[in-house]
Amino acid sequence: MVNFIIRAAFGALGLWLAAQLLSGVNVSSTTVLIIAAVLLGLVNAVIRPIVVILTLPFTIITLGLFLLVVNAAMIGLVAAVIPGFSVDGLGSGIMAAIITGLVSWAGSVVAAEPKKG
Repeated sequence: MVNFIIRAAFGALGLWLAAQLLSGVNVSSTTVLIIAAVLLGLVNAVIRPIVVILTLPFTIITLGLFLLVVNAAMIGLVAAVIPGFSVDGLGSGIMAAIITGLVSWAGSVVAAEPKKG
């Protein structure tokens, strides 16, 4: 549970950073940001694996670059559900996915449990 909270916090940090850097990503309040981060974590855990499997041929043909579109679609899905969180267009969604992904990756490195030798 603690690991999920840490990952959600880094997801919120990534969404906040994307909102600060990109004019096409808007978050109205801190509460909306936290709700969006938690929902994005749930969407990435439940819906994203199904979408990745369904789009596997496109992912293979594009050598994995189509996953950026899938990640942007997941952020767009969250934005469609939560009032106060918006993403304007595919370009903003892809850039938000890159920023959020990098920050989340850094968070997973920080939250990683040490391996027992």
